[in-house]
Amino acid sequence: MKKDKYCSATTLILAMGFIGSAFAGGKGIFFDDFAYESIKDFNNNGWKARTETGHPGISGATWSAKGLSFHPAHTEAHNGAIRMSSITAGEGENTRHTQFCHKRKYLEGTYASRVFFRDKPTYGPDGDEVIQTFYTISPLEYPLDPNYSEVDFEYLPNGGWGSDSSPAMWTTTWETFQLTPWTKVNEYTRKEGSYAGWHILVMTVEKDAVNYYVDGVLISTHSEAVAPEVPMSINFNLWFMPKGADGSIGPVDSDDLREYQQDIDWVYHSANQIMSTEDVLGNVSILQNQKKYYLDTVKPMVPALASPCGL
Repeated sequence: MKKDKYCSATTLILAMGFIGSAFAGGKGIFFDDFAYESIKDFNNNGWKARTETGHPGISGATWSAKGLSFHPAHTEAHNGAIRMSSITAGEGENTRHTQFCHKRKYLEGTYASRVFFRDKPTYGPDGDEVIQTFYTISPLEYPLDPNYSEVDFEYLPNGGWGSDSSPAMWTTTWETFQLTPWTKVNEYTRKEGSYAGWHILVMTVEKDAVNYYVDGVLISTHSEAVAPEVPMSINFNLWFMPKGADGSIGPVDSDDLREYQQDIDWVYHSANQIMSTEDVLGNVSILQNQKKYYLDTVKPMVPALASPCGL
């Protein structure tokens, strides 16, 4: 990112001359327009790419920054976009998943992102149970940890989680889980239909409810029983479902390499404030019109929490 695109939070707010509720009161705003020119600038703003192997996805797969790329501004992505590209030929040794994560300091409030989903691979045979996401998560300290917190948008263009091959958006709020034996405590909603193309995803997190919106339409509400309890990191990932995961069929039977992609135009968070999609878009527009591409006034936890980029 060019040097002139950076500014302190105070300078930014004064420069905008904006005293609206989203920016007043020191509640904390996080915004990134993904207008980067290098992975170094990306990392300098608190993002990291996952390199840790393991759950979820195909066993033995790698996770790396090789799947991340930055794309310049164009009509569809405003000031630029980040792209995740994940590949597989069906086995762990030929699979590369992609994930990137921001600091672990986010809890209640509004989370939003403009995301481009795809139904088809960039190349290679179609049909893999692939998962394209936007979510928040805390580390699982031990199996069935009751303080574990996770709030997910997952788009499955080829089915999965034991469903048929129809495309669907899954929203899931987790209370906890354990890997062995597989045990889950969550609430989920499945909305069948294609979500290919650009969409505005919004999650509102409160102590007693989590709401999920797509393009301003409420698609699910989950209860206090699963609402987050501890600070989380902001994440995006793109991975392939293994055979047998909750009844999933896994990769298609082919040795040909295939690639799936997901683009993210921007991400936004307002701490401790519940906002409509319309209000989120208004605030994002203000930031973009001012060509202020990165803002973070969300205070870190004291002491700061470790922010692993993994499960």
